[in-house]
Amino acid sequence: MADTGASGSGGRMWCSVPERLQLHMAMLALQFGYAGFHVVSRAALNMGISKLVFPVYRNVIALLLLLPFAYFLEKKERPAITLNFLLQFFLLALVGITANQGFYLLGLDNTSPTFASAIQNSVPAITFLMAAILRIEKVRLDRKDGIAKVIGTVCCVAGASVITLYKGPTIYSPAPPLNQPTPMFVSLGDANGKNWTLGCIYLIGHCLSWSGWLVLQAPVLKKYPARLSVTSYTCFFGLIQFLIIAAIFERNSQAWIFHSGGEAFTILYAGVVASGIAFAVQIWCIDRGGPVFVAVYQPVQTLVVAIMASFALGEEFYLGGIIGAVLIIVGLYLVLWGKSEEKKFASKEKVMIQSTPEHGNTRTTTHIKTSLTQPLLPPSTENV
Repeated sequence: MADTGASGSGGRMWCSVPERLQLHMAMLALQFGYAGFHVVSRAALNMGISKLVFPVYRNVIALLLLLPFAYFLEKKERPAITLNFLLQFFLLALVGITANQGFYLLGLDNTSPTFASAIQNSVPAITFLMAAILRIEKVRLDRKDGIAKVIGTVCCVAGASVITLYKGPTIYSPAPPLNQPTPMFVSLGDANGKNWTLGCIYLIGHCLSWSGWLVLQAPVLKKYPARLSVTSYTCFFGLIQFLIIAAIFERNSQAWIFHSGGEAFTILYAGVVASGIAFAVQIWCIDRGGPVFVAVYQPVQTLVVAIMASFALGEEFYLGGIIGAVLIIVGLYLVLWGKSEEKKFASKEKVMIQSTPEHGNTRTTTHIKTSLTQPLLPPSTENV
């Protein structure tokens, strides 16, 4: 009875917290969870876990977590499955799971968690660029929101280019006491001989894949409006694709066996925290605060990753990476501000049109075009 009373009072205390504060607390927790994923993934690679086996186990855990919720929560709203839908889910998996996660691990292996997180801030701008090229989103250079999105996209591209092409001198290099590496630094520290430029190219491929997945899934969700089910199908086909690739290229049977508790922890963290708990928190935050509110917190993740990686991995920071990260974050906020202003402008235009009914409905359809689902974090997305 005492336990029940305590849990009840705890629930009442949480309910008494204003929802806006709950959202900010949840978003901070989410960024710490995702930041931990970057560091844990790099630690897994440094421990010698195969870059093909790691995503297989991660997606197995993610699928097991998603399936029950997708089956029971969307039982009534899930459309009948067809061959056409299966082909679309397969393509989504190829872009959003296989290419996305594959390029991420290859890039992370050659760079660092901080700069992997920094480059991810360019996803909204890349998504906007893709949508504009495919004519899904209209570029309005005669309005401040359109100009802001274009400048933001240019900043993000410039930042990614600086990170890729200019490493620069070391700005900060953490050193253990008495210049003697501790066991943590020995087991988790950055390996020598990394190809920084190649790693950045892989990470750009990761961002292109992620953005392509966001663009491709928008029309799919219109025809198949069961977000959890779409994510589950995508995860399933991604798992199959990674299994086939691993069966062909990973010939070492020992790669499938956990050799330490640390290896098991990294995979469990990636599957449970990054693909399970964080996914649920993210959906709740998007539902309550909107996608722009969620995306604004993305740079916090980069800062948290930098702090975590400095202590846990002994990561060094380079001038080129810092300049590039600043440019990308400035570009991110410009794109998000442009999207926010575009939404306000569309709302005002809609009110004006509704107040003049004599113009009929034809004007509404020609002047108001729904923009692409907010980039980076739409209602259905899984990080990395």
